[in-house]
Amino acid sequence: MTDTKKVMLIGCGMVGMSYAYAMLNQNIADELVLVDISKEKAIGEAMDLNHGLAFASSSMKIYAGDYSDAADADLIVIAAGVNQKPGEDRIELLGRNTEVFRSIIKPVVESGFNGIFLIATNPVDIMSQVTLKLSGFSPDKVIGSGTTLDSARLRYLIGKKLAIDPRNIHAYVIGEHGESEFVPWSQAHVATVSLDEIKLSHPERSEELDMSEIESDVRNSAQKIIAAKKATYYGIGMALARITRAIFSDEHSILTISSLVDGEYGIKDTYLGLPCIVGRKGRVKLLELDLNAEEREKLKKSASIIKGAYDSIKF
Repeated sequence: MTDTKKVMLIGCGMVGMSYAYAMLNQNIADELVLVDISKEKAIGEAMDLNHGLAFASSSMKIYAGDYSDAADADLIVIAAGVNQKPGEDRIELLGRNTEVFRSIIKPVVESGFNGIFLIATNPVDIMSQVTLKLSGFSPDKVIGSGTTLDSARLRYLIGKKLAIDPRNIHAYVIGEHGESEFVPWSQAHVATVSLDEIKLSHPERSEELDMSEIESDVRNSAQKIIAAKKATYYGIGMALARITRAIFSDEHSILTISSLVDGEYGIKDTYLGLPCIVGRKGRVKLLELDLNAEEREKLKKSASIIKGAYDSIKF
């Protein structure tokens, strides 16, 4: 990697452009290349962002490009993919999205790109593993957004319920970014005190400390937003920007990205959203939480769902 922080964004839809807008406003990169199946759209989006440079704290270089521009990029963010057709099952959708990724990853790798892949396309765990297979890269350099946004939603809701700044809530959503994701409540802390400990110490606050509805609220958040406005994009755009900042600043921050689990938790060869240390090399380390027996079973069930779907893809 060079000292210049160069990002290539592939896919200029609402998710991709929410990420680009967050990147510009937070001054996270020096150079941003936009690539889309419609070159005209990428050109228009680059123009629109450039016209706001005078108001930004950034001097970012933003332009529409092609896969050859990936050669000296540090990070490639993929937000491209096809939408599910009426009556199409998930496996058929996966097959079509795999072909889209094949058309992207092959020319990117052929360009000489040697940076980090960050995947946003859903189902993100499976598409991250597809990227790993198609690229032949090290697993630490192929990561997905995972449950980063889900964990942010969780902290927001717990913070709102307890009237505490979400940044002082330490809790995670783990597993599949989807129906089988869950909250390991045994690991939830307010500052340095576990939620279980607070409940034991304050039985009179049992109603206030009841988090039973929060987990389903987190899981259903995306569907509620989609029902109201057809899609979700601001939250995931900011989550991707947060991961990017952790990489470029070599923060060694702990984020619930999607990455390869290969032996940890008794799970093999499956991408899952779990707390990882994230830095300049991508995933620095996958952390193994001290889950209780019930939580370990939930994680294994989540892994089996993802593995079953991934194994159905014909490469």
